[in-house]
Amino acid sequence: MRSDIVPGATFPDYELTDHAAKRRKLSELQGPHPMVLVLSRGGFCPKDRRQSELLLQLHREIEVGYCRLVTISTDNISATNEYRTGVGAHWPFLSDAGRMVQKDLDIAEYTDPHNNPMIPHVIVLEPGLIVYKIYNGYWYFGRPTMEELRQDLRAVSQKCRPDWDITTPELRAAWKEGRKELFYPYGKTYTQTFGEQD
Repeated sequence: MRSDIVPGATFPDYELTDHAAKRRKLSELQGPHPMVLVLSRGGFCPKDRRQSELLLQLHREIEVGYCRLVTISTDNISATNEYRTGVGAHWPFLSDAGRMVQKDLDIAEYTDPHNNPMIPHVIVLEPGLIVYKIYNGYWYFGRPTMEELRQDLRAVSQKCRPDWDITTPELRAAWKEGRKELFYPYGKTYTQTFGEQD
């Protein structure tokens, strides 16, 4: 991974084509929410498929927790769509068939010259594409468990949601005073429409 991609840094706002052949920017997919970004080898890899199968259940929590999930692989558009459909996913899958992300982040998996994938990573992002945590998944058990991702999303949500604990006297007073900008979904950071991810 590129040396400047560390916790606290801003992750590049890549624009890629999704499984439905639509151009998407990471910042648009993230909106004002925490996001889990999966950098995947692709649908050919049984480890990546297993990881996506596990993410299916967590994605239901991610949605109701107002967070986002995105997968990028080096598959072409057709294979990206097949990968997504094959695991039953409902979050955006982006195609990096040109290896732009792989090259820019310096994560080419040189031990697999046949497929030329990127080294799998999972990156947890705070709003604004700020890196919170990076997991290197070259070995399967280097990847985060669903519980680790749940804990990461809890920490990031607590950090970015001003109304995390609405029982505080300060927030109660703010609500009574009509200062709704501190509360979800009224606040300025929450004004974007959630919309569907897929």
